[in-house]
Amino acid sequence: MRQLFRRALALGAAVTLSGGIAACGSSDEPGGETPSDGPVELTLGTFTEFGYEDLIKEYESLNPNVKIKHNKTGQGGPYHQQLFTKLGAGSGLEDVVAIEEGHLSDVLSKASLFNNLLEIGPADVKADRWLDWKSGQATKDGKLIGYGTDVGPLAMCYRKDMFEAAGLPSDPEGVKPLFETWDAYFAAGDKFIEKSDAAWYDSSAQIFNAMHNQLPTGFFDTSDQLVIESNADIRNNWNKVTAATGRGQSAKLTAFSNEWNSGFKSGAFATKTCPSWMLGVIKAQAGDENKGKWAVTDAFPGGGGNWGGSFLAVPTQSKNPKEAAKLAAWLTAPEQQIKAFAKTGNFPSQKQAQAAPELLEPTNDYFGVKAGELYAKQAQKVGKAQYKGPGDGRIQENVTSPALQSVEQGTSPDDAWGQVIDGAKKIAK
Repeated sequence: MRQLFRRALALGAAVTLSGGIAACGSSDEPGGETPSDGPVELTLGTFTEFGYEDLIKEYESLNPNVKIKHNKTGQGGPYHQQLFTKLGAGSGLEDVVAIEEGHLSDVLSKASLFNNLLEIGPADVKADRWLDWKSGQATKDGKLIGYGTDVGPLAMCYRKDMFEAAGLPSDPEGVKPLFETWDAYFAAGDKFIEKSDAAWYDSSAQIFNAMHNQLPTGFFDTSDQLVIESNADIRNNWNKVTAATGRGQSAKLTAFSNEWNSGFKSGAFATKTCPSWMLGVIKAQAGDENKGKWAVTDAFPGGGGNWGGSFLAVPTQSKNPKEAAKLAAWLTAPEQQIKAFAKTGNFPSQKQAQAAPELLEPTNDYFGVKAGELYAKQAQKVGKAQYKGPGDGRIQENVTSPALQSVEQGTSPDDAWGQVIDGAKKIAK
């Protein structure tokens, strides 16, 4: 999500899964425990696309006494606003709620309003099932707030036919020097727009967000102090992106708008920062007529990074917390994470899933690559995800992205940067 929009639209049956791997839990039932005999009604809240529709049906089939109502919001920003409103009211939350990483610190500051999954969850579901940094993100004072769903390792997608027309290399190996560093990327963009009527990238905000997520320190340090004004790396990224935009490299499209969606099909831009969940977006928006034109390479400026990833948590408001924890554990188990990847491109955060042949071997027909294998390599380049402090997601969604859009419409980069500092300070109060 993303700006913080992660996972929009389904990848469809891009890969075929065969066989199986060990499910979460030690018994025949999901979660490793026998469900209660009486009827149980659970609610599940998510945003954009988690790939859970078929999985919910499967869970209900395995647990006939459980019925699940899935409440899905279209975008991450409005979803999290509703979540915090309901937290403050003390009512209205679902039994299981999704939390995006950019909003996780705000949740951890209200940890008392969420159950400790190490206490109420299936006994055999431990934090070490996930990448260390993933489970560490959702842990505070020994309390595990959420089970990790996905991560967003970064790769680069590009239009092969548009590269060829502009005289640039187009095969996955040949393009790697163009994507080795951000300086190389923007230099290639200058060459491309000289030979093409299309833009090099979709929007300034999408490029800036990818660059930002690579930094060791983001908007906040680990003591939750706002450092956006003193962090020279953030301003350096800002300068590079706005300079490239000023030279004509941006298509000036707002991510997930109708115009942005149409841009994939019309060839409005030639490259796209591609966390794994973006593959589903490209396929859905570019359509069958562009199959074989879009490619993805494991090269990415600066080596890689992570953009996105969520968790499933159980609020203390839930009247069925243990059953809710079983559902969350099952949805985030290796088997189900692999199925979600096949559906939407959400890359698994569980170690076992990342090493499974069912993930690594299938070929994504739309892009012509073993997408699971490619993103598994990219995931290994993420040593530790950037710390996201309180208000991080709101700064990205409501401050930096609109400010970059204003630069695309004529505001000077310096004036827009001043707006960023002022907006970030208001959110961090």
